Amino acid sequence: MPDQMSVHRNPGRNQRAIPFVVVVQSNRFRESARRVVVPLLDATEFGQADTDFGPQFLIDGRRVVLAPLQITNVHGNALGPAVASLISEDIRIINALDSLLSRAWR
Repeated sequence: MPDQMSVHRNPGRNQRAIPFVVVVQSNRFRESARRVVVPLLDATEFGQADTDFGPQFLIDGRRVVLAPLQITNVHGNALGPAVASLISEDIRIINALDSLLSRAWR
């Protein structure tokens, strides 16, 4: 099963705009059949600047941006082999998710 921060080709629709997803689910829940993922949008198509909420990454020669507001889950078997890992960028991803889930703006 896919590990946290592994990047996979989008197993769903709209693969041109959303070429990849990154698994954000903790390995603590490795036994679960499903994986929580965040889409990695094609940055050129969406024209989004690199921000703390939408950090950009280079995956397989494509500039992509994390889209925390589109967080979802998929069956782990639907994800093909990992094409990259963002474990070295985990703090940027966790910070973006923290912004999404934080109660600071209450």
